[in-house]
Parts: sequence; C-alpha cells; structure tokens
Amino acid sequence: QVQLVESGGGLVQAGGSLRLSCAASGSIFFSLNVMCWYRQAPGKQRELVARSMAGGSTNYADSVKGRFTISRDNAKNTVYLQMNSLKTEDTGVYYCNALMAITEREVWGQGTLVTVSS
Repeated sequence: QVQLVESGGGLVQAGGSLRLSCAASGSIFFSLNVMCWYRQAPGKQRELVARSMAGGSTNYADSVKGRFTISRDNAKNTVYLQMNSLKTEDTGVYYCNALMAITEREVWGQGTLVTVSS
C-alpha cells in the first residue's frame, strides 16, 4: 500500500517560517503523481493549499500565493511545502495528498498540525 507521512509541523510565531515534508512509500510511479497540500483550519472546511503536477506546474490558493512554495524531490519520493511569512490564519492541520498515477486513486496522509501564534 502507498502511505504518506507528513512531518515538520509545529508552533511558530506570525512572520516566521516552517517547512513541511511528505514522504511517500510504496509508490512506484511517484514522479507521475499529482501531489497536493491541503489544510483544515479550526471550524473550517478543508481547502486546497498547493498542487504540484507531474509536469512541474504548480497551483496555489490565493491566500498563500507569494508566501508558500510547493516542491518535490522525486528521487526521495518526497514533497515539501515551504511556508514563509506565516499568519495566524494559516493555523490548521496540513494534509498531504497524492493522486496516484495509473489508478488515479487518492491517498491521504495523517496530517500535521501547524499553529501560528501572534
């Protein structure tokens, strides 16, 4: 089975930075997967934060453009989310998501909590 494990969450002050990692195991065609980061703020619905396509293009939510960067290291089967200039509104549980190549099934990580304090 393909598994995604997030890491890097924690407590940070507003204006600070954090780097999230998502390590995938069991994915033969990782480089072909669409990898995404979602987040769910307290009392809010889950939202797409960033997307990385196999071809290299990326998409970001308007709220994080210019501050967040999604990247991937296919050799390490890992996707990252660099978060800069963090705001309290960025607080939430961040989830790694993979749209698997070939099968197009979705796989979710367990989530990692990011808390931004004022």
